Amino acid sequence: MNVKRTFGTILTVLGIVGLIYAGYGFVKHSLQSRELIVAGVIGLIFFVSGIGLIKNTKDES
Repeated sequence: MNVKRTFGTILTVLGIVGLIYAGYGFVKHSLQSRELIVAGVIGLIFFVSGIGLIKNTKDES
């Protein structure tokens, strides 16, 4: 398996976790809004960059 594709998968999963954490915090009003916005933005960056790595990496078998 390609290293870039594996790293892209890891980034995508971390992004999903960050977005879920931020969404859950917004719904429950458990943390300050600044912390949730930062977690959401970082999660979105991880998610988009992970998807980009997966899509732009060619398969070499």
